Amino acid sequence: MRNMNAPSLLDSIGRTPLATLPRIGAGLPVPLLAKCEHLNPGGSVKDRIALAIVDEAERSGRIAPGATLIEATAGNTGMGLALVAAARGYSLVCVMPEKMSVDKRVALRALGARVIVTPNAPLDDPRNFQNVARGLAAERGWYLTDQFANPANPLAHERSTGPEILGQAGGPISAFVAGAGTGGTLTGVARCFERSSPRTRMVLADPAGSVLAEMVRSGRPGVDGAYQVEGIGSSRVPPNLELARVHRAEVVIDDESFAMTRRLWSEEGLLVGGSSGTAVVAALRVARESNPGDGAVVVLLPDSWDRYRSKEWAQPAGPD
Repeated sequence: MRNMNAPSLLDSIGRTPLATLPRIGAGLPVPLLAKCEHLNPGGSVKDRIALAIVDEAERSGRIAPGATLIEATAGNTGMGLALVAAARGYSLVCVMPEKMSVDKRVALRALGARVIVTPNAPLDDPRNFQNVARGLAAERGWYLTDQFANPANPLAHERSTGPEILGQAGGPISAFVAGAGTGGTLTGVARCFERSSPRTRMVLADPAGSVLAEMVRSGRPGVDGAYQVEGIGSSRVPPNLELARVHRAEVVIDDESFAMTRRLWSEEGLLVGGSSGTAVVAALRVARESNPGDGAVVVLLPDSWDRYRSKEWAQPAGPD
């Protein structure tokens, strides 16, 4: 249970509910459980890593009071860092690719972050958002929080997300399903489960157009293409994604992701973002192939719907 008298907003990060999906999961041979990370105070799973990264930077002396932090972000890690920066007295610069929603830019600026928007350039292009953030950090002496390679990222999930799920599930877990942006969630949860629930299979939910699913399946990159779902998938394996710990990958097209997201809204009352739809589509495939008694399938819902409200896919279909 959350601490209702937390001395700081940051103390409310984590301990999110693990909820059943009674309608979407109806008729399945195993329970389908959703880890509701969109209920973190900053609206996403990335609150966990934002706090862990800043805590580690403070402990190691890499940042001092009044420092400027910089991150290449699809938006969610930026939101988490903005909360931490506001609470701890740091400045924050967020570098985002232009495909990310306007809603995220507005929210970040409202929290006091400076937002730099870059073209949707590949990782080997100097205009890519990660390369721009890295260059600005070196040029101006800002602290690069580096979510894609910072070991504090998967460690946060190994120490918090994984144990929480194991404690909440109330029984065996046959599979854990999540997307991968930095890969920290899958890697950290996998490390935890390998010790405490070694039979649980780690499943990557990957958008069509990302190369990661094919890397899991064959060890070779898939076809790199465009996709609309935000915050997951990549044209290259990020350093924090330990693919050897992933047992299975499911490719999900944008239309499937967004249709399922709308179902999560209307059928389950879960106001989540598009990548949650991706993960649930993949989780349903895994659950349908399960046998009774195999154990629950747990799917992670990474973020909240409010950062996508301007997107065409998120608009209501009928009259007001």
